[in-house]
Amino acid sequence: MSDPLAIIGGAGAGLGQSLVRAFAQNGYTSIGLNRSVPDGAAGTTHAVDLSDPDQTAQTVADLIQTHGAPKLVVHNAAKLVIAGFEETTAADFEATWRAIVLSAVHLARNVLPAMVEGGGGTFIVSGATASLRGGKNFAAFASAKAGLRALTQSLAREYGPQGIHVVHVVLDGIVDTDASRALHSMDPARMMKPEDIARTYLALADQPRSTWTHELDLRPMGEAF
Repeated sequence: MSDPLAIIGGAGAGLGQSLVRAFAQNGYTSIGLNRSVPDGAAGTTHAVDLSDPDQTAQTVADLIQTHGAPKLVVHNAAKLVIAGFEETTAADFEATWRAIVLSAVHLARNVLPAMVEGGGGTFIVSGATASLRGGKNFAAFASAKAGLRALTQSLAREYGPQGIHVVHVVLDGIVDTDASRALHSMDPARMMKPEDIARTYLALADQPRSTWTHELDLRPMGEAF
């Protein structure tokens, strides 16, 4: 028997690649999907635009044909726009929504029926502080992340009774990546470590059906909330 399939949608540098590697080290055939393959990416990362329905459908169908229905799927795709409301264009709002919400729609549409037919699995969505509240200069990002949270709630209520564990994880803090270190003047010791987030995602995928978590918030020690 081959290892169960795990798909990470939004497998960019940082958390996405940490998930690809962590899942591969813990018994999964781990496949990353990202708009472009980042430098140093795991060899199982494929260039796929999840906001494109045809690309997503063809890629997922090929993976399922080769490896069987996935047992673990993560939606980690995002697009961050930081700008005042008057400087945030309609195109910014649309691009953010497509990258965050529409990509999740396409990924879910192509994996969830197969997961149901395959006997169940776990579908995890990476949220953010903006999933719960909007902030100054984050109108586009927050509105998309809040929509993603609502989508995840709807999926959980529809697919939970069919054996799919749908989870929304609020990452309430700055994830420690090269990009975030360049953007934020913050001690890396106060950032969220991607490998620690990956351990939590693996634990969620291992929860028994009698005690499923739907929403979980993670934050580094000392983070205000």
